[in-house]
Amino acid sequence: MSLLEVRDLSTSFFTPSGEIHAVSGVSFTLEEGETIGVVGESGSGKSVTAYSIMQILSHPGRITGGSVMYRGEELVGSPEKTIASIRGNKISMIFQDSMTSLNPVYTIGNQLEEAILLHTGRDKAEARERAVEMLKLVGINEPEKRVRQYPHELSGGMRQRVMIAIALACEPDILIADEPTTALDVTIQAQILELMKGLQQRLGLAIILITHDLGVVAGMCDNVVVMYAGRIVERGSTDDIFYNPRHEYTKGLLRSIPSIENEKERLIPISGAPVDMLMLPAGCAFTPRCDLAMKICLSALPDEMPLGDIHYASCWLNVRDRLAEEGAR
Repeated sequence: MSLLEVRDLSTSFFTPSGEIHAVSGVSFTLEEGETIGVVGESGSGKSVTAYSIMQILSHPGRITGGSVMYRGEELVGSPEKTIASIRGNKISMIFQDSMTSLNPVYTIGNQLEEAILLHTGRDKAEARERAVEMLKLVGINEPEKRVRQYPHELSGGMRQRVMIAIALACEPDILIADEPTTALDVTIQAQILELMKGLQQRLGLAIILITHDLGVVAGMCDNVVVMYAGRIVERGSTDDIFYNPRHEYTKGLLRSIPSIENEKERLIPISGAPVDMLMLPAGCAFTPRCDLAMKICLSALPDEMPLGDIHYASCWLNVRDRLAEEGAR
């Protein structure tokens, strides 16, 4: 049994302008101790997928179909009491912006203790002791002093460490990290990622890492999910995605990464703009930006095709190539 199993998950936002299909038919599994990277441009559905798993969608968002199973227990449609016992306790999340995620009118200690008191049997004194322990664990100096400070008194890197401490305070099985290094300088980014890797090895966490930075994915993840316009267009091992990409969007993302070996080589951006989510085409949403698009790409959505043991892509070019190979035989 997988630790987390997401099957055909769909989430929509019902706006005055119409229904926005933010997530459509997303499926993947997460095993114990595994790190999955979810990559794509802004608006591709990465964060909404995470919010759907955590059951923290705000109005007018709503899960419209599919299943999210944690250790075989269905979360979609479960009573709020059941979800509350899992959220923050068994599945925790680090949000994008630590400054807006932390409450400015409560001390760091108050915010750490809240999660501990809610999900464990510890009393107030034990919760404060655990809060200090967690700040030590994430590498914050003078933790006894920090628990009495407010978020604005800490640097961006320290606030992000506090967010990680809050997420790990109840020893969850799964940590969802939504752009955990956004707005941090490169040195602090590296420290945060090293911290997460170290904590994963020490605590046996499974991690879902949401990012647009493929460099982060290369150093952190076992498997990768590539999303575009609310759908998974390709998924596989990190090696599959980086060395044998089979969707034109994935190839475009890889071409836009600077290379140390070819410093003078110009980057090739993906042409065009992301699709309007209110006017999704009948076929592949990437078609208007794809240099190799075919007529069928406009009218029909390609099925996910197996390309290896765990490598899948949804692209008509792979169907064409497979048919050509079979015809050559």
